[in-house]
Amino acid sequence: MKKALLIAASTAITATAMLSCGSTQPKQQQTENPQTDNNQTNNNKIMKPIELTKADFLTRVSNFETNPTEWNYLGDRPAIIDFYASWCGPCKTIAPILEELAEEYGDQIVIYKVDTEREQELAAVFGIRSIPSLLFVPMEGKPQMAMGAMPKSAFREAIDGVLLNK
Repeated sequence: MKKALLIAASTAITATAMLSCGSTQPKQQQTENPQTDNNQTNNNKIMKPIELTKADFLTRVSNFETNPTEWNYLGDRPAIIDFYASWCGPCKTIAPILEELAEEYGDQIVIYKVDTEREQELAAVFGIRSIPSLLFVPMEGKPQMAMGAMPKSAFREAIDGVLLNK
C-alpha cells in the first residue's frame, strides 16, 4: 500500500517536467545558496532543508562505503533527500514546497538536499539520471525513490503514509 502510494504520487509528474530536466547537464550556473543549517528565531525552532555533502551523507544518512551491500539508515527521524541542480526548473518549483513542508512537519522529519552538480559521486551511487529525484527514507525498511516534481499534496501523502505511517 505504501509503495503504491509513493508510485501514485510520483506519477503525478508532468511529462514536461521530466523532459525539461531529463539530463543532469547544466544549462547555466546560478548563484543560489540553499539553507545549510536549521535556524532558531525567538526561541522557536524553524526547520529548513539541510544541504548534504558526501561526508555529511556518510555520517547522517548511510555509510555506503563501509557497508555497500546493506542499507543502514543512521538518522533519528524519517527523511526526504532531494537530489537537485540549481539550473533545473522543476527543482526550483519544488524547493519552496520542501521548505514549507520542513516548517510544517518540524522535527517529525528531516529534509536534505544534494546538489548533483557538486556531489556527482552521490548522484552516481544512487543512479540519478533525471532530476529532481527524491529519496523517501523511513526509519525502518528500505528507502523509496520518486522522480520528478510533485504537488505539495502528493508530498504530504507520501510523508504521512510512507514516512510517518499515519
